Amino acid sequence: MNQACPTDFRYRAFISYSHRDRRWAEWLHRALETYRVPSRLVGLVTAAGTVPRRLAPIFRDREELASSSDLGGKVDLALAQSANLIVVCSPAAATSRWVGAEVRAFRRLGRSDRIFCLIVAGEPNAPAAQRTEECLSAALCGPLAEDGVPADREPVAADVRPGKDGRHSAKLKLVAGLLGLELDQLRRRELQRRNRRLAVAAALSTLVMLVTTLLAIDAMIARRAAERRQKQAEALVGFMLGDLNDKLGQVQRLDILEAVDDKAMAYFRSLPATDVTDDVLEQRAKALEKIGSVRMDQGRLAAATSAYLAAEPLANALARAAPADRERQIAYARVQAFLGMSDWYQGHLEAAGRSFAAAQATLERMGAPARTDPRVLFELSTLDNDIGHVLEARGRLDEAELHYRRMLERCRLLVAHPAPHSEWFEHLGEAHNNLGKMALMRGDLLAAIAEYAADDGIETKLSENHPQDNGQRQNMARVRAILARTLALAGRAAQADRDTEQALAVIEEIHRFDPSLTDAKENLGLYSIQLARLRRVQGDTGASHAPLVRGLRALDELARHDPSNTGWQQDLAEARVERAAWLQATGHRDDARRDAQAALAVLAPLLADQPDERSLLLSTARARLQLASLQSGRAAEHLRLSALESLRGVHSGAGDVRLLAAQVDALLALGRIDEARPLVRRLWLSGYREPALAQSLASAHIAFPPNPAFEQRLQDVLDQRALALAR
Repeated sequence: MNQACPTDFRYRAFISYSHRDRRWAEWLHRALETYRVPSRLVGLVTAAGTVPRRLAPIFRDREELASSSDLGGKVDLALAQSANLIVVCSPAAATSRWVGAEVRAFRRLGRSDRIFCLIVAGEPNAPAAQRTEECLSAALCGPLAEDGVPADREPVAADVRPGKDGRHSAKLKLVAGLLGLELDQLRRRELQRRNRRLAVAAALSTLVMLVTTLLAIDAMIARRAAERRQKQAEALVGFMLGDLNDKLGQVQRLDILEAVDDKAMAYFRSLPATDVTDDVLEQRAKALEKIGSVRMDQGRLAAATSAYLAAEPLANALARAAPADRERQIAYARVQAFLGMSDWYQGHLEAAGRSFAAAQATLERMGAPARTDPRVLFELSTLDNDIGHVLEARGRLDEAELHYRRMLERCRLLVAHPAPHSEWFEHLGEAHNNLGKMALMRGDLLAAIAEYAADDGIETKLSENHPQDNGQRQNMARVRAILARTLALAGRAAQADRDTEQALAVIEEIHRFDPSLTDAKENLGLYSIQLARLRRVQGDTGASHAPLVRGLRALDELARHDPSNTGWQQDLAEARVERAAWLQATGHRDDARRDAQAALAVLAPLLADQPDERSLLLSTARARLQLASLQSGRAAEHLRLSALESLRGVHSGAGDVRLLAAQVDALLALGRIDEARPLVRRLWLSGYREPALAQSLASAHIAFPPNPAFEQRLQDVLDQRALALAR
């Protein structure tokens, strides 16, 4: 297979990462796109092609696609258009389904030798006793289904963990790999370039420090001239902490940068107590913040935290003294956010959450003027997202939802800006996604529908504005299918049927346009199975047969294409559970039993590997209950008790209506009617009216009338959605 030249690709590299490593991915993306290749290397021809002046563009997808069952059209396309893949490696990335899927997708393109790693946490090739510390995804070196042969080498890895390469060396190692250069060759040219640039910078730095020192001495000798000279010194120190710091940072001379900042601190300490003005305090806090950032770049996280902790009370005092001074409030919030980042990098989740929340509160106290500043708004929305993820990771879903809701409000203000950025719309979609997921796990079906309906409106509008963008059209279809599933839970089967058909029509058109798109094929299979189930539970087994066959065919082709893709294996197993239910309804019990057994044989080991994965938990429980309905005696009882135990073992998001409905199904089949009644009451209050449950309750002679209050509120939401789509 001939390797394509990097100039044939749109992106120099694709960065794959877990959402928990977002800040590392952002740093890497910025570091690579702003890097300028030494001029003496530009134009050289290497195995990776002709060396360019810059590495841009680098593709970095947004955080994990929480509501998607595939990589998404844009991500799939970006992988195909990327010359290299960089994987940010950590324990979170090693267990991330999406990181694994992106690595496998890139390897299937035949470019396994163009994969590089940035290790930020954990241990590579950790022993079995330390399995949770493993940072390398199994997809990096495991075999692919096409040939069954593992990767011929372990990817080149740069390491930013404490005591390892450090940020600068890690960056150079990756740059060398991307360009096909020897690391020593790049380092030599980099050093020559820096020496030329730093000759002037170092001389200027020495001059500035000398002048500052002389002015400080003069200030002590001549009190009358002290004020004038101190102002001059402060101006010079301001230059040292501002432009000079920035220039030294650009050339990555952290040693000189740290010396400059330390010299500034020495000047501050030399001042008499009576001369410590607010301007001096501001500069001192800025110097400490700069020192902290240098130490963080050096990988000295504990030292960075110490510097930020020293800056915090100074910035706090200044902010308190002038609550209307926006710059002081932003500076204080920045120090707090740096503290949060430092703790996050060190794995101190609770401390990071406190710092992020404090930074957000500082920015919010600025009031209305700040809310018109897009930069402040975006930072606030980012902090809300960070805080929400921290809380969600700790199982505090109600608190996480509050921050996701505030994120949504801020994103709405951002996208109303006269010139909105694309990432603002991405944040808006993410906020809706977060809230819809939280509502469903909390058991608030109406709120989940409202959030997905709002997201549906956004995606539909974007698709109308960009009708040729198939990636955006797939996003619209995905949200519409999610909304349809949620409406089906609320008993709106007819509306769910229509929405699923619309989503399926979009996907069919895209699939016809390019049958090689695996995400489109997977969605074709998923939405076909979804439509088949909707029609079956409404009693129309005849109309459900065609989409069932079509969906199974598409998912079976994918699963055969790559047996190592656990997502596709799960999709096919869920489809077999649905076919088992259809076969049972049409009188083919033996065939139904075989399908249910085959599905459970796939799902049970997947759940054992990922016991907290909600979709796997639900799919496995449904497979057990479906197989139990085709068994008798102790075998059936064992399956139902096993499903019930797994469903009751959930603590975070235990109010999820899907969990409750599955428990009711198991309890009714076990004859434990009285145990089921409280759960039935909770489902009724939530508005849950999925047809299959209503049929089971009718068979058990349990009244389950419509909930008028819920129905009215739901109709209001659907009316609003109809108006929005008609605009």
